[in-house]
Amino acid sequence: WGDATEDRTRPPQAWGDAQETNARSSTRKLRQTATMAEPLKNQFGLDVPEAIARMITAVHKPFARKAFLQDVAQGYDALELMPRGRHIARVLQRHLPASYPDAVDVLLASMAQPSGRADGGSLASFLFMPHSFFVAEFGLDHFEESMRAHHVITQRFTAEFAIRPFLERHPQATLERLAQWATDPSEHVRRLVSEGTRPRLPWAARLTAFRADPAPVLALLELLRDDPSLYVRRSVANNLNDIGKDHPELLADTARRWLRGAKAERDWVVRHALRWAVKQGAPWALEVLGFGHAGRVTLQDVDIAPRQARIGTSVRIAFDLHNPTAQPQDLLVDLQVHYIKASGAAHPKVFTLKTIALGPGQQARLSRKLSLAEMTTRRHQPGQHRVEVLVNGKAHPLGSFELLPAAAGA
Repeated sequence: WGDATEDRTRPPQAWGDAQETNARSSTRKLRQTATMAEPLKNQFGLDVPEAIARMITAVHKPFARKAFLQDVAQGYDALELMPRGRHIARVLQRHLPASYPDAVDVLLASMAQPSGRADGGSLASFLFMPHSFFVAEFGLDHFEESMRAHHVITQRFTAEFAIRPFLERHPQATLERLAQWATDPSEHVRRLVSEGTRPRLPWAARLTAFRADPAPVLALLELLRDDPSLYVRRSVANNLNDIGKDHPELLADTARRWLRGAKAERDWVVRHALRWAVKQGAPWALEVLGFGHAGRVTLQDVDIAPRQARIGTSVRIAFDLHNPTAQPQDLLVDLQVHYIKASGAAHPKVFTLKTIALGPGQQARLSRKLSLAEMTTRRHQPGQHRVEVLVNGKAHPLGSFELLPAAAGA
């Protein structure tokens, strides 16, 4: 799995809301905890296969629990998180019934049994990661049994990665099943329809056929664009965002069509789907959102504090945005920071600030606290960092701050 795509747009209800915090939002939790100092694999120790063995033994008495655990333990400590899941799946295949339909029946039945583990922790639902890998690796020749397994597993963990081999081996049959699932009562199953078909799903192999021709994926997204669940609509937007990186004209046409008569929920989906194009300053994306005109503004009372900041601290950037014209203006305002890379070159990164309507002569105070903490996705380098504000895609210089090395012992 590669790096996760940055999510820079916040919906009316953010990811932290109740419907997003249940344990089945598994990959989101993994991406969020990827910056933790402690290795994630430490939360996926040998207690995981022990729990899986207890659950299987409860429904399948012939299961050789001790032999299974001995086999899993071989080389387990040297493996990272995801390889541990695959390793458990492959050992399961050796100890479950030889018939895949029988084996998957046992595996699914066991999921309802008590695990004996505490349910807390950011990776609690990863207990079922090996189950997903088992279906993806050993179930390709058993379509119906595997589709039933995906339907069950995605409501406990996720099947967004496990469904992709089936889209490649059985594209038409899998697409037809996903179309049926677009109206499933479970939001987790409906989300699988959009998330599993993302051409550029983070941490997954690219779906090259859908990157070349996204029409089958777009047909599924049409079924989900007004889904009652924000969880699903966010996935729809992310899928459209993926499509737009390879087919900007198709995304532009789809966005214009979806915005006609759109309610607030679908309007947000379109805006979220356009976030990457807007970040790139694509004129067509700004035009679709109604920001195709160049904003006529002045910047006043700019404050970048401190002007010298150390790696590991933060800097606050604030300014007044003033409309000097006699006409009201709708403005899309972003912050652009030119980070110094290890090579010494500067690389711009865009942060969302605000969408704002300014009447004639009006002004608004905008600010952003910029973290300078080290992250797995961004390593900071000392040097002068230029800061700009982007108004309807046009850059206006704000100034700069000097980034100093981290304090000794920090």
